[in-house]
Amino acid sequence: MNCIIVDDDKFSAKIIEGYLERTENTKLCGTFYNAFDAINMLNRPDAEHIDLIFLDIEMPEMSGIELLKALNVIPQVIIYSSQEKYALESYEYDVTDYLHKPVQYGRFIKALGRVRERIEKKERPVKQSTEIFIKNNSALIRLKYDDILWIEAMENYVVINTFNEKYTIHFTMKAIEDKMPPEKFYRVHRSFIVNMNRIKAIEDNAIIIKTETSSRLIPIGKSYKDKLMEDINLITK
Repeated sequence: MNCIIVDDDKFSAKIIEGYLERTENTKLCGTFYNAFDAINMLNRPDAEHIDLIFLDIEMPEMSGIELLKALNVIPQVIIYSSQEKYALESYEYDVTDYLHKPVQYGRFIKALGRVRERIEKKERPVKQSTEIFIKNNSALIRLKYDDILWIEAMENYVVINTFNEKYTIHFTMKAIEDKMPPEKFYRVHRSFIVNMNRIKAIEDNAIIIKTETSSRLIPIGKSYKDKLMEDINLITK
């Protein structure tokens, strides 16, 4: 884990340096006693990748918060300060932890553990879901995405149409649209979402969905048609 320290207090910086030397799998890539030198290092094209910044808040000319505002890409950050009043503002920048000076080694190790958890979570492959659960009375029904043909709005409810069943749930179209994977389901009308894999044809202003025994025409709203035509893999003369 590549780290830098940004702190105008040399004594506090030395404490963090000593903790890093005692801790396995950490590498100190630089200590900076002002924010300007740190920014210049972080913005260099050949700069070593930095995973973590140990950052003081109260520094002359440019504070730690101002440094975070100036960065285009922010690594993980552990703020350590003698003042607790900056804690709330610092979390607006998604800092990993906030330590109080003088930093104790046990608290330092706990903060590093949080950093490693975040790194592992980021690197962990995301499992692609193939199904969704819906509440039907007191039961939870599992529906495979491939079995859903289209979703239709009905006042304050939506109807999920599958090959064999219809399920009516208390949901808005916007809420159900946000829940469904966008690469599979497409909003084609203010009242209709279709499974792109179940489209048989598009004719004029309608989509033809093939059901188990017949076909269903789904209207295409005027405000949705242009984007639909842009997004489908269309071959024309």
